[in-house]
Amino acid sequence: MCAVTITALGLATAQAVAAPTPEQRPRPARHQAEVGKQHAAKVEAATGSTFAAREDDGEDEAENSAESTEQFTEARTAPGLVAPGAYSAAWAQLQSLPHTVGSWSHVTDKPYNSDDPRYRDIDSNSGAGSGNVTGRVTGIAADDDGTVYAGGANGGVYRSRSGGGHWQAISDKLPSLSTGALELDGSGRLWYATGEANTGGTAYVGTGVYVLADPKHGEFKPGNRIGGTELESTVIHALRFNGDKVWAATSRGVWTHSTTDLSGPWKPEFAPNPTFLPGGADAKAPNAPYKNIANDIAFDPKDPSKVVLAFGWRSGDTYNGFYSKAADGTWQRLTSLGDLPADAADVGNVTFAPSKDGSRYYAIDQSPTKMATDPDSGLQGVYVSKSGSPLGPWTLIADKDKLKGSGSALQEDGYQPGIQSWYNQFLQVDPNNADHVYLGLEEVYETRNGGGDWITPGPYWNFYFPCWDIDPAKRTCSQTPHSDQHAIALGTSKGRTTVYVGNDGGIYGRPLNGAVDSLGHATDWTSFNDGSMDALQYYSVGVGKDPADRSGKGVVVSGGLQDNGQSILRARDRAMGSNFGGDGGDTIVDPNNGCNIVAEYAYMEMRSTQNCAVNDGAWQDDPAKATTYEIAPPDQHTHAARFIAPITTDAKNADTWVAGGQHVWVQNKGFAIRSGSEWAAAYDLGAGHVATAVAASGGTVYAGWCGPCNNQGFTRGIAVGNADGTGWHQLNLPVDGTLPNRYVSSFAVDPANAKHVLVSFSGFSRAWSEGPGAGIGHVFDSRDGGATWTDVSANLPDVPTNTLRLLPNGGLALGTDLAAFYRAPGQRNWKVIGEGLPTTTVMQLRTGPDGLLYAGTHGRGIWSFDLDRFGRGEGDDNQQ
Repeated sequence: MCAVTITALGLATAQAVAAPTPEQRPRPARHQAEVGKQHAAKVEAATGSTFAAREDDGEDEAENSAESTEQFTEARTAPGLVAPGAYSAAWAQLQSLPHTVGSWSHVTDKPYNSDDPRYRDIDSNSGAGSGNVTGRVTGIAADDDGTVYAGGANGGVYRSRSGGGHWQAISDKLPSLSTGALELDGSGRLWYATGEANTGGTAYVGTGVYVLADPKHGEFKPGNRIGGTELESTVIHALRFNGDKVWAATSRGVWTHSTTDLSGPWKPEFAPNPTFLPGGADAKAPNAPYKNIANDIAFDPKDPSKVVLAFGWRSGDTYNGFYSKAADGTWQRLTSLGDLPADAADVGNVTFAPSKDGSRYYAIDQSPTKMATDPDSGLQGVYVSKSGSPLGPWTLIADKDKLKGSGSALQEDGYQPGIQSWYNQFLQVDPNNADHVYLGLEEVYETRNGGGDWITPGPYWNFYFPCWDIDPAKRTCSQTPHSDQHAIALGTSKGRTTVYVGNDGGIYGRPLNGAVDSLGHATDWTSFNDGSMDALQYYSVGVGKDPADRSGKGVVVSGGLQDNGQSILRARDRAMGSNFGGDGGDTIVDPNNGCNIVAEYAYMEMRSTQNCAVNDGAWQDDPAKATTYEIAPPDQHTHAARFIAPITTDAKNADTWVAGGQHVWVQNKGFAIRSGSEWAAAYDLGAGHVATAVAASGGTVYAGWCGPCNNQGFTRGIAVGNADGTGWHQLNLPVDGTLPNRYVSSFAVDPANAKHVLVSFSGFSRAWSEGPGAGIGHVFDSRDGGATWTDVSANLPDVPTNTLRLLPNGGLALGTDLAAFYRAPGQRNWKVIGEGLPTTTVMQLRTGPDGLLYAGTHGRGIWSFDLDRFGRGEGDDNQQ
């Protein structure tokens, strides 16, 4: 463990300090090595937990993050590419559909305190120092008059006129709320590039670029789009301005458009492998999405006609590298840049940043080779061109070891600076000092002498530093931003310049030339996540009665979140808390007691509590006082499961739980379970196959699976059998049969007849998918246990579907990537459910004991709708 002392120049030098002993450390739920072996043994002996044997180290975490990004995409794109126009066509269909009466209510429009002192149990990250958080922020822009704009990964653009906080949504009328880049141009217009770019082949794709002429007062509308459909179904990594042109680095190459004449299409500038683009000879190849990924663009300030393009798929490809235009007008690979690698094997995700005076250019480079071979980091390095030209020569100014010694929290083997540099990158140069630079990887770093020395003003978290104590009264650590950095911008208000950073926990800010402590950690970060910008990315939602609410009407609302653990909102809370850390996945909440909760972390790693995981940290002195339990089935230990693996309860027996990995796992003890050994394997889906959806009713279990799950040989299937392990068989699902060859996303089983089942499919129909056998339709109904199926998609938009829910009145609710829909009993067509739900991904629908339908969205939090608007019936689905 190292800390830093601050010299007279405000720079850092390393010096050894005493690290907390294993007994003093928290047990973080992710990223770091486990607590000390002796302490782990005590906890295991007292609680029956097997967490000491888990391999929850940083290398796994980096791998997990990569796989989660890819798997979230796979569900929507496999078995092939998505052609331009798919999302806008679906959105146009949506506009013509009728709505049911009623409006959605926003449930999670409250601050989310990740350090809530009520939840200090062994599986919580509470106390890490990030404070109030929201979902991933992937774009920031700020002006010199106190106005800040922030783009959620799938939550759209928000505006603050007060320098941060008190946010207003200004892009909710657009068909895509996925943020790739957000930039203000020289005339004050706000450019919004949709399609989040984390170097995935087709991460959450967008519908192009939009321009807002008066961002201080206006809101984005579909008519603000620049060009046609040419940038649809892409992700956009960067927008860069050069003279009267804007350049876009996209997953289908580099494009340009005039900034003075906003009419007309975008012009393709360069794609290294054009035959893999839509319409090309190789467009249907499994690797087509990864063959033309552009990451950034740089211009020579002394000669703006000299342009350098950075291309590269994070895992490596022969086209990876830097390109510049030759004298004959063709784009050619650069072969000599100084320390900055030119070899394709060492060029991956790249970010450029110029100084305002033109004297410096900076760059980050992630290496595919290091990503594949270095267990500690994928970072090739951070570089400077002191000529001010992106043509170099470039000089290395930081690598993982130099950053590790800067006061970083990432000291453990397997998780060191740059381990996720394919995903985490930003660079910003102080406009008044070309040697003052902010660097974002997993943490926030800073140099004030051009890279000679570095400090870590924003460490990953405060665990393991001497200032940390599980008792808040004894803790002296300052606020630190959430981990995993994606965006940065400088803004000025009332003469003070603030550096704003966007990460997996939202948006934070500090003075550009802020203060630091003896460790080199900033003492002046502010979280601007006040609850008014709800960009929370839920994978799941669960609702149960609050046992502490005397009225008997209050509920506990809980859900699993991307990189923000499990949120919990009790009946009378003014702020949400986080009772489980890490990535939150699927969840089970007891409808009759909302403090009975199962939270999934990743790959079916499951933890349960029966008291909402309330704990003041007493488990550190007495492991028997831990109130959460590790209950993961064996598939978790081999990663033989999806990153977000499906878990559920039987609709007729809440004590029977089903979980899906390579095996279909069943346990019959309900919340009395205390160990993963209590699960039984009811069925093996087959080597290489993993469950994508499970449902059970009266002992009959349905399991949808895929394997391989990506474009390269995609297959899918549905298995049916009994919870006791008998009667299992695979349904006959030919590739060109009634059911499409796409990702099985959800089931709904009739509680009165288990042979009556409905299934939903993600992805787009053959009209937009270039893969073989994509098929048509999204929702299908079977009355004979899956032997035959009827397409009941009717008037639904052609868009990926995620969640089905049979309602108490016999109607059916459906969540998709654009909206939630309702089909009344006995009716054929669907209606949009109510008004007011943002156009974002509805990942899961659940009915609550309070008579409300809850929607967990992946980008705009949790919303509720009164089921009385549909006509109430008897019974509840037990959150199957």
